[in-house]
Amino acid sequence: MRKKTPNAQHRTPNIEFGKWRVAELPDGRYKFKREHLYDLEDRLLEFAANIIELTESLENTRAGNHVAGQLLRCGTSSLSNHGEVEAAESRRDFLHKLRICLKELLETKRWLRLVGRVKKLGSPANFTICINEIEQLIRIFVASIRTAERNAK
Repeated sequence: MRKKTPNAQHRTPNIEFGKWRVAELPDGRYKFKREHLYDLEDRLLEFAANIIELTESLENTRAGNHVAGQLLRCGTSSLSNHGEVEAAESRRDFLHKLRICLKELLETKRWLRLVGRVKKLGSPANFTICINEIEQLIRIFVASIRTAERNAK
């Protein structure tokens, strides 16, 4: 009988394969390739970069600097915390670190909502992109936590 190994002990790329696409080669021939829909680490990296650009574009006021600092901390932390998830030492540790990522994403969402509400902060770059992506990332982490909890039983 094979011993079941928890997912927390193996690095998983979190890659889903999408549809086939046609790529044209330099010599004029065509090749079919599968596209990656997403890699979670790449998505978190892109999100963190967008948050940095957003915070840099906020108005240079006392309120703008405060919100920018808070948003910069929580908006970029999910990237590094996801690295901790991948290095979890046990299933319990894995779940704990996933929950920390979710907590930071939820905090980021609250700060983004505040930025959208306060007009004196200006029109920040990437705001719509960040709002849309935070919703999707939260859904991904909620689903991951539910799956990990179900598998732990």
